Amino acid sequence: MKFSRLIALAVLATVGPTFAADKHDHAHAHESMHGGVVVEVKDLDLELVAKSDVIQLHLRDHGKPVDVANGSAKVTLLTGADKQEVELKPAGDRLEAKGSFKVAAGTKLVAVVTLPGKSSTTARFTLK
Repeated sequence: MKFSRLIALAVLATVGPTFAADKHDHAHAHESMHGGVVVEVKDLDLELVAKSDVIQLHLRDHGKPVDVANGSAKVTLLTGADKQEVELKPAGDRLEAKGSFKVAAGTKLVAVVTLPGKSSTTARFTLK
């Protein structure tokens, strides 16, 4: 191998990982936009907003809202020894349920989301 090719190969070997490790602008996709807890499942970001009178689930695909018009979700809340199951229905750009919910720091929630034409998605949340 010629010396110039060897140098070119060495430069490419050191520069490639530098570009790969460079900051990409994906961080904003995983931030809370509605004051909830965000988890990533597959290519979706799911943000759960849980209050004592409303539970909302916002879905984003690479930062863009997902159409939930024909979707639904079943959420199971585990607060201490209490277990509560809630059905979320479309409400504008989110899935939502209103009622009375036992939520507190440490409450664990499991959401099973169903969207038309896609397999169901399961996400786990812990409230802070």
